[in-house]
Amino acid sequence: MSEQYDLEQDLKELEAMVNHLVPYLKSKELYGNAGGGFFSRMPALTIGAVLMRLRRIEAQRLSLSSSQRERFDKIKQAHKNIYQEWKIHYDKKLLREAHSRLDAMRTFFEECENDPRLCAQVYSPEVLRRTIVQEIVLYMNEINLTDETLTEKLRDVDSRLRRYVRPADFFWANQLQPVYAQADFWWLYHRPAGRER
Repeated sequence: MSEQYDLEQDLKELEAMVNHLVPYLKSKELYGNAGGGFFSRMPALTIGAVLMRLRRIEAQRLSLSSSQRERFDKIKQAHKNIYQEWKIHYDKKLLREAHSRLDAMRTFFEECENDPRLCAQVYSPEVLRRTIVQEIVLYMNEINLTDETLTEKLRDVDSRLRRYVRPADFFWANQLQPVYAQADFWWLYHRPAGRER
């Protein structure tokens, strides 16, 4: 994620993702397409990407214009309806994504072990990856979905991640800082040692 944050862009991306959510849930793909074609700058469609945008736009609700708020409420309702209708598909894909994102962090840990300088350069994707997993975990708590294996894997990943990072300023755009409490999103307030920004 860049240092800039655009609330309207987040809303557009969320809208496109929710509009494509049902075919995505029916598919076997973990990373779906939210439209816009092959050369689109639209992020990949995943449940976690939807949840991240839903929560952070809700947290900035007072910054939305009345028309944006109306759009957002329709998107939220559409998401809720889709979840209720496709709950089994949704939950399976949600868990699969969380495990996949945590497993993908192994490469980052290997890079940190082998080349601390490279570790600092490739931290940004890991911040997004870990944040999306946290959004999934928060939603799982909301819908009373549990997975002990995921809980253990998350504990292990965080323990390893803490070895390579040190406290620092908030990682993303300042506008997003109130959305991400340090207690729940601690890695956003850390960087690998030697990170120059």
